[in-house]
Amino acid sequence: MNTNGATQLLLDMGACARNAATALRAAPTEVKNAALLAAADSIAAGREEILAANARDVAAAEKNGLSSAMIDRLRLDGGRFEDVVKAIRAVAALPDPVGEIIEAWERPNSLKIERVRVPIGVIAIIYESRPNVTTDAAALCLKSGNAAILRGGAEAFETSKALHRCFVEGVKARGLPAGAVQFVPTTDRAAVGDILGGLGGAIDLIIPRGGKSLVARVQKEARAPVLGHLEGVCHVYVDGAADLEKAVAIVVNAKMRRTGVCGAAESLLIDRACLASFWPKIAAALREAGCEIRADAEIQKIDPAAKPASEDDFRTEYLDAIISAAAVDGVAGAVRHIAEYGTGHTDAIVTEDKAAAAWFLAHVDSAIVIHNASTQFADGGEFGLGAEIGIATGRLHARGPVGVRELTTYKNVVRGDGQTRV
Repeated sequence: MNTNGATQLLLDMGACARNAATALRAAPTEVKNAALLAAADSIAAGREEILAANARDVAAAEKNGLSSAMIDRLRLDGGRFEDVVKAIRAVAALPDPVGEIIEAWERPNSLKIERVRVPIGVIAIIYESRPNVTTDAAALCLKSGNAAILRGGAEAFETSKALHRCFVEGVKARGLPAGAVQFVPTTDRAAVGDILGGLGGAIDLIIPRGGKSLVARVQKEARAPVLGHLEGVCHVYVDGAADLEKAVAIVVNAKMRRTGVCGAAESLLIDRACLASFWPKIAAALREAGCEIRADAEIQKIDPAAKPASEDDFRTEYLDAIISAAAVDGVAGAVRHIAEYGTGHTDAIVTEDKAAAAWFLAHVDSAIVIHNASTQFADGGEFGLGAEIGIATGRLHARGPVGVRELTTYKNVVRGDGQTRV
């Protein structure tokens, strides 16, 4: 497809999405739920086709030398396939945010005012290797009354295309327009530029989900509002008042459960007060799990096996079995370190000192702050949101997991009885 042809295709998709958004805005909850359940059934029925497409994507990724972390994100094995179907059904079961009255009040002149939750309109999602984003984004947008334009990465193109085809089959079967969820049918990078241009004003919000270079480009070039995060440099701080057994379990899970997710811990901070007594057991558990440790000079003095950490290590989202480590002066030192090196995603403290925990939770300015639990809980499903498009790390509109409520805005509805203004 030549550049002009691709641009016209995308403009047509934008116009189609705008029309679909008008229909979705007025769609009753029961119709949206029925469409989601039909989409889940259609994907379940298409399992063989979808897994075959995923096998082709994985084989191509391995041939092209993609990292193990990227291939892990791409792979849609049996268990993950079932999770895709479950996530769509879970979104169908969520309360519909559209039409919710956020607040209401009456003025002295008897004007009655309500703030009512409404869809945003047309949302473009640009993402990379995770094929489940195709269905998570589609389901969340449809439930919240938004039309979606999905631009998946080349690595998962065949899988995403198959998932989309099955999803739309279910949507159409319940009377909603196919334009409610569209998938960009080309891997040409020029398509991203067209989307960032806003498709002639058709796009109301752009959500990037991927690596640093993708998100940075979207934030730099987009002519529509952007909701996204750059990186997940997540920290676990082990306080001097921590329970050691609990700390070991949390640190290993936060780093190693799945190293390729954005909520994986990338940096371990430990209180100098407990360094000598805590470090050997924590380090041994990480190494037993297959994790490489890159530590500061103070930790290296008691653990020569640790590799030296550079300044860049503390700013790196590894998405791999590597963790940076540093000794800090208590909770205040941890907060200072996170302020300097963190990305505002997810940061955790392990401690039995309630005052230290409260201080950490109040002073760490991240979208998600956690006490005595793994950073791997930074996930929409774990928050009870059914699914999420990503973790927003900005300070406007939404922070943390972006679920159905975060994909709405509101309008002010004013009811009067003949009032005029003096």
